[in-house]
Amino acid sequence: MHGCPIRFFPDKNREQEGFRFDPYSFFVFVVKVVILTSSTGTGHNMRARAFEDWANSPEGSRFGMDITIHQTLEGTHQLYNIGVEIYNWIQRLAPRLHHIYWNFLERVKLLGAAKRIIGRKNFVDALKELKPDVLISTHPHLNHGFFEIAKKTLGDQLKCVTYCGELYGGYGFSRQWVNPESDCFIGAVQEACDAAKSLGMPDDRNWVGGFLLKPPFYSGRISEEERVRFIREELNMDPDRFILVLGTGANGANNHLEKLEFIYSHGIRPQVVALCARNNLIYDAINIWDSRHPSMRVQPMRYYDKMFKLLQCATAVVARPGTGLTSEAIYLGCPIISNGIGGLMPQEIITVKYCRKHHLGLEIKRAGELPGIIKRWMDHPEEIRRIRENLAKVKPDRTPIDILAKISQIVNEDRMARGDGLG
Repeated sequence: MHGCPIRFFPDKNREQEGFRFDPYSFFVFVVKVVILTSSTGTGHNMRARAFEDWANSPEGSRFGMDITIHQTLEGTHQLYNIGVEIYNWIQRLAPRLHHIYWNFLERVKLLGAAKRIIGRKNFVDALKELKPDVLISTHPHLNHGFFEIAKKTLGDQLKCVTYCGELYGGYGFSRQWVNPESDCFIGAVQEACDAAKSLGMPDDRNWVGGFLLKPPFYSGRISEEERVRFIREELNMDPDRFILVLGTGANGANNHLEKLEFIYSHGIRPQVVALCARNNLIYDAINIWDSRHPSMRVQPMRYYDKMFKLLQCATAVVARPGTGLTSEAIYLGCPIISNGIGGLMPQEIITVKYCRKHHLGLEIKRAGELPGIIKRWMDHPEEIRRIRENLAKVKPDRTPIDILAKISQIVNEDRMARGDGLG
């Protein structure tokens, strides 16, 4: 397929339930991976990039993966690109409207079969050029028709795998996530795999893999000395006082100013880090707001790549209940205030259900509810400690390296069975 195998000795310390090492596992072939994703929201691309980073890391390089990230919807037809833009517009401005859009896509199944996909020649051309050994979808609408096209184009030796970052089943968990004919469904948490099972995914191809976050999130807890230094030097804040992070997605969806006004008007003075992504207008507006309210420390930040440190230093984070920032907060033990201002999208509802089930924080439907939560937590820090204990209980044991190992196992066991690269 792709030349001679690379000889290596497997790390026996990484063996755990779900893996079976045999003499063939001393050989690793180059595995060409194409990750199917799209820019609806931020989580799908975030997980695709995290997988690529891990595959290229010193620890992940032993799996011999050659990674290509493919923006599948945007790269197949302009109509799908328009759909992506509509999704992101709804997310920013009118989350409740997404129930109409989401239910339409669930019922019509525009991407549910190869024959329904518009512009499929563009996808076929990309497959013929890239010649992947495995497709990994991180998006719900890329697991059926696109998998079908890929199998028809490259043959049954191509492996098709879904990585699903959702946290709960029920309304909001798209049926499009689950293709019972695929080679593996990898869920971030047990609840996602339970939902996949209810939609027909066989047990032997249904696997809990943990969160797909970037390597720095797995570098270990920062020391107390480093925490204090980070807060003082990078945030210019007091490490002994309450620090609230106002989160945003990469597309800049937020209602920061409304929340700041309510906090200030109630006489509460937490320290606030306001993430602005690439939204320069809100960044400038918060700077102006901060200058006019000197009694309250507010630090706006543009696109920020040190979330693994910031969330360890924060007392709590307010964020739309998408799976990206929520998963990061869970893994780093940062209490979550789910931002439901303007209503929740269907896939946000299931994230809130997961947080409720495990008591990982609270939620707000109006900005005016936020000051009461902050004051309560400032007056009763033991509540924060209990939430952090709950966060530690649900923190996944598996890491992205385990996911890479699972993908490698799926591909290489099939190659060995066919005798590819040997003899």
